[in-house]
Amino acid sequence: MINIVLYQPEIAANTGNIGRTCYLTKTRLHLIRPFGFILNDKNLRRVGLDYWEHVDIKIHDSLEEFIEYSKGSNIYLSTTKATNYYTDVKYQDGDYIMFGRESSGVDQEDMDKFEHTKIRIQMREDSDRSLNVANCANIILYEALRQLDFYTMK
Repeated sequence: MINIVLYQPEIAANTGNIGRTCYLTKTRLHLIRPFGFILNDKNLRRVGLDYWEHVDIKIHDSLEEFIEYSKGSNIYLSTTKATNYYTDVKYQDGDYIMFGRESSGVDQEDMDKFEHTKIRIQMREDSDRSLNVANCANIILYEALRQLDFYTMK
């Protein structure tokens, strides 16, 4: 199973969208506290529709707790500060793909923990904006699933 990880998500609608994708692809969603919304927020449920209660979710109280939980697995951090592209990775069953806060990504101190596994999505270089986190999660997740022949959906 591929795992999507949201580091301190701030926007319920993005988390709901990603949760819906996780449900439909049999992907586990990991959420690292603190959140910028209440987990049972009506916006989260609205975006997740009737899927939300079926999403396979694991909540972690800290990044350290998550790292201990996922010990021995590959954790890829999606960030605009990476030099390697998400298409350079050969994904494996059990991998984790992490995305940072919508407003500021992952703290530099925490980002340093993933120095050798940072990945990015190709985007125009003359912009200071990046894609929405839900779009990023979908792009990279579907590449990982494609490489694994969409095994979770068979």
